[in-house]
This record gives sequence, structure tokens and C-alpha cells, in this order.
Amino acid sequence: MRDAWYRLPPLVRALLPGLVVALAAGFAFVQILDEVIEQDKFTGIDEPLIQWFSEHRTAWVTTTMTAITTVFGPVVLPILVAVGAGVWGWRSRRWRDPLLLVGAMLVATGITSVAKLLVGRARPADDVQVVPGLEESFSFPSGHTTGAATLVLVTGYLLWRRRRTRRFLAGWAVASVLIIGAVALTRMYLGYHFLSDVLAGACVGLFTLGLVVTLDRWLDYRSGDLADGETREPRVTGPAS
Repeated sequence: MRDAWYRLPPLVRALLPGLVVALAAGFAFVQILDEVIEQDKFTGIDEPLIQWFSEHRTAWVTTTMTAITTVFGPVVLPILVAVGAGVWGWRSRRWRDPLLLVGAMLVATGITSVAKLLVGRARPADDVQVVPGLEESFSFPSGHTTGAATLVLVTGYLLWRRRRTRRFLAGWAVASVLIIGAVALTRMYLGYHFLSDVLAGACVGLFTLGLVVTLDRWLDYRSGDLADGETREPRVTGPAS
């Protein structure tokens, strides 16, 4: 298997991992969207789950959930990302990774915004929302979940590629699941999104990760800096003059 991988052209090896991730996430997103439009599998899950959360709220949990969702909202999160990227670039003197992160957040936000307008799905009913009318945009997909997924997945990847240890990979995977799951849970608990909305948001974040991996590895290919023994195709040069 490993020999077959290294028999592939270097450019294919550079782009394939990211493209696979992006295609898998895109496929999952389309499947969820189809179920939502056809009102099929999620019909018996979305509404009952939101209703269950609305009937089992407690004051301290609501306060905690509100704090988490605020941090990952459209006001606080962009500020945190901008400041964090600036500090990252300033301290490391390397701006490629911070710019990839900022670009990923912008792309993910753009995809989510366009999808919301195209799908036009209404939010859950006002009587299950903690603050009725607070969220005025469409429901599908969840922007908060998209932002959280993009942030932890892309940041984790950019940090992992510098270390490439199994321990870091495992920690990144666990942290991603916990953070994305926590934000998704807040959106459903507070009554602002359905399960299908947050799953679709996570798919957008994963899709964006695939794009970042593809671009990052293409840049490494161009500079001859592919890792794990992946080298550029040899250049054919003429005799020295």
C-alpha cells in the first residue's frame, strides 16, 4: 500500500489527501441537505429534540450555554481569530499559517451565508427559543457550528503539520469533537438550530479543512517542501552554459 502511494505522481500525492477530505465532507453535506429538503429522516428527530431541550433547561446550564455560544458567535469569534492570527504571525514571523486560518474562516462564512440564502430554512419556533427573535438569519446550516469546526480543525491541522506526532493527532481529534460538539449542543439547547443544521455546519468546517490541506500541500509542492519523503518531480534542465 505504501509503495503504491509513492508510485503516484508527486502532485497527486500532494493534493489527494485534502481533496478526499473535501469531497467526503461535501458529500455528507449534500446528503443532509437532501434529507432536510425531502423532510425524510430528520423529520422525526429535529423537532422532538429541540422540544426536549426546551423542556429540560435549568438556569445555570442556560447561562453556560449562552456564554459558549456567544464566544463562537459572529461578533466575538472574528475578533478572537483576527487577534490570535495577528499574535501568531508576529510571534512566529511566519504569516502563511495565520493567513490560511483567516482565509479559511472567511471561506467557511461565505459558504454558510450562501447556503442559508439558497435553502431558506426557518428557525425553530419562537416558543422553544431562549430569546425569541434573537437570531434573524436562516437556520441551515448553523454558522456557529461552522465557525467552531473551521477554527479547531484548521488550527489543529496547521499546528499538527509542524509536529506530526500521534499524540498530538489524538489530542487534536478529541479536542475537535469536544469543542464542535459543545457548540452544536448550545445551538440546539438554546433552541436556535436543529440537529440537521449543526451537522451540516460541521460538514462545512470539514470541507473547508479539506480546501486548506489541499492549498497548503500544493504550496509545499511548489516550494519542494513536501513532508514524509514526498518530493517534487525532478526538473529537467539543459546543460550548463
